[in-house]
Amino acid sequence: QVQFVESGGGLVQAGGSLRLSCAASGIIFSINAMAWFRQAPGKQRELVAFIRSAGRTNYADFVKGRFTISRDNAENRVYLHMNSLEPEDTAVYYCNIPFTTYPWGQGTQVTVSS
Repeated sequence: QVQFVESGGGLVQAGGSLRLSCAASGIIFSINAMAWFRQAPGKQRELVAFIRSAGRTNYADFVKGRFTISRDNAENRVYLHMNSLEPEDTAVYYCNIPFTTYPWGQGTQVTVSS
């Protein structure tokens, strides 16, 4: 059974930093690309960043230069390091394998105050 468990969210002031973590199970983690998504209230879920199995990364324009995605294949974990946070980054953050229909986890809430 495929499962993703996100953690590390919280309340932070604008300009602050957070590190999100996602534990994946039920998949052969090392061969899969992984991605972080987010969903703000009243908005659709959107792709934030993804990392290929070999480590190449891509970012949405709205986080370039501020967020970094990384992975630990030995631990079956993917991380999102978020710096220079803005109130517009407030959302529930999820991880998943991009372009698949695997079930979503519960996500982790990130709230950035101005």
